[in-house]
Amino acid sequence: MSVAKERGSGEWSKEVFITILAIDTSTRYAGVALLNKDGQLVQLLHWRSQQNHSVELLPTIETVLQRQGATIQDVTGIAIAVGPGSFSALRVGLSVAKGLAWARGLPLVAVTTLEAEAFPHRMTGVPVCAVMDAGRGQLAWALFEEREGQLCQLGDEQIDTPEELLDKLPSPALLCGEGLERYNEALSKGAARGVRLALPYLPGQRVAALAYMGSARLQAGLVQDTGAVQPLYLRRPTITEPRSQTAGTP
Repeated sequence: MSVAKERGSGEWSKEVFITILAIDTSTRYAGVALLNKDGQLVQLLHWRSQQNHSVELLPTIETVLQRQGATIQDVTGIAIAVGPGSFSALRVGLSVAKGLAWARGLPLVAVTTLEAEAFPHRMTGVPVCAVMDAGRGQLAWALFEEREGQLCQLGDEQIDTPEELLDKLPSPALLCGEGLERYNEALSKGAARGVRLALPYLPGQRVAALAYMGSARLQAGLVQDTGAVQPLYLRRPTITEPRSQTAGTP
């Protein structure tokens, strides 16, 4: 256990033992959180990234650790959000999480971004559908329900238009997640079928949920092989073909 000492009128010590460092760079909303050994969320920073996760992430990790009077030496496990999400942004978070896990010999646990979105709403008593913007007028989504206090996923992750998604949802249901910001008008049409929207969207809840779920999985021994952890992509990236060159063009 690591103890940091601070001086004031007398010398005292405080515990800075950190169970989980949670990292989420899935989307435009990125976040970092710390959970202590008692399961308390002690630090959380989230921000709207301007597609600059690679520059922003490491300084933010350093900031949350410093605020807690801790260093990376005090971390005992890492939780990473593996998507779905932005291709480049996911790779940034995963690369940093893997690098820290390898360098320190720390266990790494993975949580999908849709799981983290659904987790805060698991006790609402109805199926919870987490949604994220997948581009091209579509949503990435998955359906969850609570069983004996646990969040259980019902089926695989899918990509659909808002209209297609509403046709597939049970009634009643709760829609949550970052996808509500862009598609809340289209999704609100499900109200007549008993579909409610968890608005306003609070991005900080996702990284907090990631920390709590990561801690639970660490305690359950659901540790990933660090080298085998991969981002969850629901579609292949769009890669433009190189332009053909005309004869004689250098």
